[in-house]
Amino acid sequence: MKLADYTTVRLGGPARAFVRAETEHELIDAVRVADAAGEPLLILGGGSNLVVSDEGFDGTVVQVATRGVSRDGGPGVLTVAAGEDWDAVVARSVAEGLAGLECLSGIPGLTGATPIQNVGAYGQEVAETITAVRVYDRVTGDVHQIPNERCDFGYRTSRFRGAGRFVVLSVTFRLAVQVLSAPVRYAELAATLGVPVGGQVESAEARAAVIELRQRKGMVIDPADPDTRSVGSFFVNPVLDAPALAAVEAAARARSGPQARVPHFEAGDGLAKVPAAWLIEQAGFGKGYNPGDGARISAKHTLALVNAGTASTAALLALAREIRDGVRDTFGVSLAPEPVLVGVTL
Repeated sequence: MKLADYTTVRLGGPARAFVRAETEHELIDAVRVADAAGEPLLILGGGSNLVVSDEGFDGTVVQVATRGVSRDGGPGVLTVAAGEDWDAVVARSVAEGLAGLECLSGIPGLTGATPIQNVGAYGQEVAETITAVRVYDRVTGDVHQIPNERCDFGYRTSRFRGAGRFVVLSVTFRLAVQVLSAPVRYAELAATLGVPVGGQVESAEARAAVIELRQRKGMVIDPADPDTRSVGSFFVNPVLDAPALAAVEAAARARSGPQARVPHFEAGDGLAKVPAAWLIEQAGFGKGYNPGDGARISAKHTLALVNAGTASTAALLALAREIRDGVRDTFGVSLAPEPVLVGVTL
């Protein structure tokens, strides 16, 4: 059984053992059995943020297939099983007159993955609406309800990212009971909707606009579109301190003249977030860049590295290294990968 069949980039070798867990009990039991045997363990969700080596995974893969959405916690509260399809949850929240997730529409994967990397897009992050994450603790063997303030949420990270200790069982969200969206913070989305930044529209309208924007960028899974055969954004937007930003600005002026400007956004504490896509393009890697080994940059979005259909994981990682090194040589910034790398390193 090749893991390529379970990842959106369609790459990855075989798993030595594979278990599909359709209930919470099955999920916990499969993890306990693997841990008791000293077996390497990989928790598999939607495979949309996973890059697996060509050799595969020499251990047990547990696929999370749990289901269930509860509204028993009061107005606006949703508790969602880890195995629920994320976009279906967003669609349901909008249809039921709840706001706070609409800008996270069209993101592939399962709900249990969203707190791990604090999924965010178009000015929203799940950390803003998550009240608690229920987990199985592989160290103590207990089930814990971890409140938001103990999740250590940050930009595309949390206490769960890179830590194999916790298996997410369910996520609880508190959403606004309203037809209007949350205030639109992202300039591109606001312009698409024809409202000022901070304005509001109906959540259904915001959801439709987000999906349209993501489709233009090849960021909505479509079997007919090879540009969506990826893990989405491969690199995280770097957050720079003032000296690092000044160095990037100096490099940009040296390349493009004294009028060159570096796009950036306030990230708090004197830090600035610079779009990784801009850095990649300025370093000479444009949309559609193709070194000819089956892995290329998406023709729609510079941050997406695509399996054109004949790629290997090794080829994808070679392209990622070429881009990373080119950006570092040009701007002195080291881009970090966003997906989880299994059996490979960048």
